[in-house]
Amino acid sequence: MRPGARAGGRRAELASFLRSRRERVSPEDVGMPPGPRRRTPGLRREEVAQLSGVGVTWYTWLEQGRPINASAQVLGAVARTLRLDVAESEHLFRLADVPQTAATPDEPREATRDLRVILDGLDPLPASLVNARSDVLAWNDGYAAMFPHIVRTPAAERNSMWFMFTAPPEINPVLNLDEQAPEGVAVFRYRYSQHLGDPEWQDFVHRLCAASPLFARLWATQNVAPPRPCNKRFRFPEVGEVATRATHLDVGSLPGVRMVVYTPIDDLSRDRLAKLRARAVVRGGPRG
Repeated sequence: MRPGARAGGRRAELASFLRSRRERVSPEDVGMPPGPRRRTPGLRREEVAQLSGVGVTWYTWLEQGRPINASAQVLGAVARTLRLDVAESEHLFRLADVPQTAATPDEPREATRDLRVILDGLDPLPASLVNARSDVLAWNDGYAAMFPHIVRTPAAERNSMWFMFTAPPEINPVLNLDEQAPEGVAVFRYRYSQHLGDPEWQDFVHRLCAASPLFARLWATQNVAPPRPCNKRFRFPEVGEVATRATHLDVGSLPGVRMVVYTPIDDLSRDRLAKLRARAVVRGGPRG
């Protein structure tokens, strides 16, 4: 992709993100009187500029995605005015290209032999290896028992985000989708901001927005969050409900790749996972 096109995509993302963050901050949040009734929610551009100590024209151009220079100090002031958390501030700096970010390596497509051995060693704990875009690269038998439809999918289409948002209810075991969906999309945007301008990422987002109204709605919120452990609950017809703690472990030798391990949070869930694994149809499938 041409550098100009990549920069244009970054500026468009920056404009959308700033507007969405400004709209969620009320005058009362920053110690200002509410004033007369407002046509749109949140702060006005001139209020953000005033509180950040920058010119109205400069901030307007920044929010419009125009190619202007922005220092780390000024962006920090904007981030404080908009009450951005750590992940959102990092996201803002990436979008504004401050400091200059290094070129992002291509997404890994396969797992090394050592990582496959580690995955098998974690069994019976379900575990998989995924890249930043959530393409599933490898897994163990415990994971295959939980997600047989994912591991049976052709490698080019094997993606856990796609499955979560497009799988029909009868094969999607995620029980607390209302909790997991917003969190998953916010973390996905955190990773997406590190791949701005990448046509494969853009195509994936466009296709998933078209395939899932829920994803499209959550993507439009511009919410961003860092990866963190979270509780995930599943329901399987064979054994019932299973509660787990999903932990993401970054793989230093493969940038962007992480190992996701599902640990049962109680004895009942541990027993049910063991029964599910014992009954699993998938046995000895490919490891990516």
